Amino acid sequence: MKKLWITLGVILLVAVSAAAGGFAAYAKASMVYAEQLEAVYDSKVTSKTAEVQQYVDAYFVGESEEAVLADAAASAMIDALNDEWSYYIPADSYGLYTEQMNNEYVGIGVVITQTDDLSGLTVQEVTVGSPAEEAGVQVFDKIVAVEGDPVVGKSLDEVRDLVRGESGTFVNITFLRGEEEVTLTVERRLVEAVVASGTMMDGNIGYISITNFDSKCADQTIACIESLVNQGAEALVFDVRNNPGGYKQELVKVLDYLLPEGELFRMVSSTGQEMIDRSGPTHLDIPMAVLVNLDSYSAAEFFAAALQEYDAAEIVGSKTYGKGYYQLTYELSDGSAIVMSSGTYYTPSGVSLAGVGITPDIELELDEDYYPDLYYHRLDPELDNQLQAALDLFR
Repeated sequence: MKKLWITLGVILLVAVSAAAGGFAAYAKASMVYAEQLEAVYDSKVTSKTAEVQQYVDAYFVGESEEAVLADAAASAMIDALNDEWSYYIPADSYGLYTEQMNNEYVGIGVVITQTDDLSGLTVQEVTVGSPAEEAGVQVFDKIVAVEGDPVVGKSLDEVRDLVRGESGTFVNITFLRGEEEVTLTVERRLVEAVVASGTMMDGNIGYISITNFDSKCADQTIACIESLVNQGAEALVFDVRNNPGGYKQELVKVLDYLLPEGELFRMVSSTGQEMIDRSGPTHLDIPMAVLVNLDSYSAAEFFAAALQEYDAAEIVGSKTYGKGYYQLTYELSDGSAIVMSSGTYYTPSGVSLAGVGITPDIELELDEDYYPDLYYHRLDPELDNQLQAALDLFR
């Protein structure tokens, strides 16, 4: 789930990027040959969907919307590929997708989840330095109204749309905090996600949590490493548990900083084109460990695999999922997009992780009761047996 600019013939300008759960890419057609268009119009898929559309237009007794039908057809075509990493993004969702990939958005800076009874939305995280933090929003506050409009019965997307708006505007949100209702006025503005955060643990061990490998990951991660080393860190623990992946270029930049000269990342496209990224001669000479779990996908598990293969780090946690294909994301003419598996990637030793994943050097499971707190980055380190096992390597 990395932003490598490549040219596919003279047709596409591609940036290899990340979707949730794997390597992805933004791809926009800059030129399309007449013969290619003709081939599209003559294809069985196009002719059949056009035929169905004609029957719907001529004989369907109810109302139909072409845009809705087109979305359904596109989504069904990608689903029919039977590939868990390929999917369709409607035009009205593509903006949110690109915001996620950029690790920034216009909003207030909270992560919310829907309550089971649809009576409100619970704040699970408040971004450091965000408008929400400045206004006094707290974790576990429950949103019950926006601008006086109760949110009971509304979906997560509906409430999100009420809260979000243009940068520089303000929104009044009513929270239930314990038994008390609190109304706060919160500014909407550009919020930059904290992708990597570092903490010094006992024993001069630096701990770095990496949320994803999307935009800004490399700069933030390297900044955390340098800060901890300057503070006297004698070992580093990287936490990529629940990390869905990210841009290849972000991954490679971090690996290049950490690892000695050699091959880092090799990808082979569906047409057989091979591209290899290599690290330079300088590297960080310090003991390291990486925390992984089943939800460490794509760039996250590749990060751990590369460090493991270079004997640069011990891997601790549970076995990873095993993803070995990258995706290209193609923007369509109506602003929608398709994300499609388009090639295979290999570890420095030439191994595909597809269906295999990584077996940690120290394999142990986290108590299921602690998973929510781990996911929202509030798990007490003393209760985190995987983290403690990694720290014990250096104590």
